[in-house]
Amino acid sequence: MSNFLNFFLFQIFPYIASVAFLLGCLLRFDRDSYSWRTKSSQILRRKQLIAGSVLFHVGMLTILVGHCVGLLTPIWIFESLGISHSVKQILAMVAGGIAGFFCFIGLCLLLHRRLFEPRIRKNSSFLDIAVLVLLLAQLALGFLTIPISMHHLDGHEMVKFMNWAQHIATFRGGAHEFIVDVSLVFKLHITLGFLLLLIFPFTRLVHVLSAPISYLVRPYQIVCKRATKS
Repeated sequence: MSNFLNFFLFQIFPYIASVAFLLGCLLRFDRDSYSWRTKSSQILRRKQLIAGSVLFHVGMLTILVGHCVGLLTPIWIFESLGISHSVKQILAMVAGGIAGFFCFIGLCLLLHRRLFEPRIRKNSSFLDIAVLVLLLAQLALGFLTIPISMHHLDGHEMVKFMNWAQHIATFRGGAHEFIVDVSLVFKLHITLGFLLLLIFPFTRLVHVLSAPISYLVRPYQIVCKRATKS
């Protein structure tokens, strides 16, 4: 890649995608809140939907949390805990590979259901299908990084990505310089990730931001009290 392309994709584009994500979500929720939903089709092929959805969401959430913790946690914290770069690299490969496998199976089930159930296909927009295909491509790229990472088990390649991500997160310049010489597969993986972030507000993925997590910790509710005799 040319120096300009590296600078744009790994220094400028992350901010473009992040701003589009934030503004897009806010504007959509404010101006078109009725479209802020998953457009559920659970009455069709319900068993396939449940299996695919559970596998996909568990795998994807594990991957996202792993990426955030692994890339954004300051290096000195891992060092103070006695976690070497090598151990961290192997853990990322194993945990990411397992989570990615579950996510891949779930995504294939969801995509098959959307493409081969005529009624669901008819009510699916271009973006509904495109986002699943892009997620599938992103997972494939993630799998391709594993054999490449096996040639860098000392973990120093991972440190490059940590420095890059932390420079981006703290609005520091020169972030792209850390990953100039990494494999093209990693660069494609990063670029596609931010492309997904860019189109996020325009897809049904926005429902992730409305996940009813508070239901897990809310107190019980009294729906009806037993009538008492006077």
